[in-house]
Amino acid sequence: MSNIVDTLNILLPGMYFMAFLAYVANFFSDIKRLENGKRIFLFITLILHAIYLLNRLIAFSHPPITNVFEIMTVLAFCIAFSYFILELVTDIRGTGLFIIIISFAFQLVSSMFIQDTLAVKEVLKSNLLGSHVLTALCGYSSIAISAVYGFLYLLLYRELKSSSFGLIFQRLPNLETLEKLSFYSAVFGFAMLSIAIGIGGIWLPRAFQHFSYADPKLITTAIVWLLYGLGIFFKLSGRLQGKKIMVLSIIGFLIAVFSTLVTNFLAKSFHSFY
Repeated sequence: MSNIVDTLNILLPGMYFMAFLAYVANFFSDIKRLENGKRIFLFITLILHAIYLLNRLIAFSHPPITNVFEIMTVLAFCIAFSYFILELVTDIRGTGLFIIIISFAFQLVSSMFIQDTLAVKEVLKSNLLGSHVLTALCGYSSIAISAVYGFLYLLLYRELKSSSFGLIFQRLPNLETLEKLSFYSAVFGFAMLSIAIGIGGIWLPRAFQHFSYADPKLITTAIVWLLYGLGIFFKLSGRLQGKKIMVLSIIGFLIAVFSTLVTNFLAKSFHSFY
């Protein structure tokens, strides 16, 4: 079991980097073979990553969420998985390089510094907690992807306004497509956060006899969830479109990052038990 974990830990950064190169090659060329080949390669990488995470769970008797480097490998998986689902749903394949490079970076750092952790607090051994963290990270990963597309939208919008039709204009999808990608990512992120909140509501009373719903992490998560829920509602109702919804996506992501930093490093929260 440990041999599988060690082998995949070494293999995964290379797999993500090769997937990234395949998306780069397809972005800058019109080689038709890469259209399906890169997606298949990313799928294989995700399967291997899932096997790696499952084997870590079995080998060390706890979900891989007990330290920052375990969280990084889960984040790498969630980001790539969220993008893969988005690509399947939309069949828009020209933007993967902007996302896969993030997974590669997280997995590279994780593989370099991750350690075997057998002795952890009992509360961290809960598979329900593992499911909560996994869905939450998938939610925040999708929110990050939505913000990336919002940023690409603003870059392309700027080029169009200045009539500067460079490489960005030539290779990126049009504004409507980028808006769609950002919106679908936000919807998936909102759905994953909703599931995470539901699982957390089941797990929390079991794990802690005394807790407060005024916990900073719970409050900030609720704010992020509410913000994206309102954004989705305004988008579907036609009240927010185009550049405004893209700016909201980026602002929502920045709020999510800021709230995570504040609650993890400054405020006291039961989420700091690890």
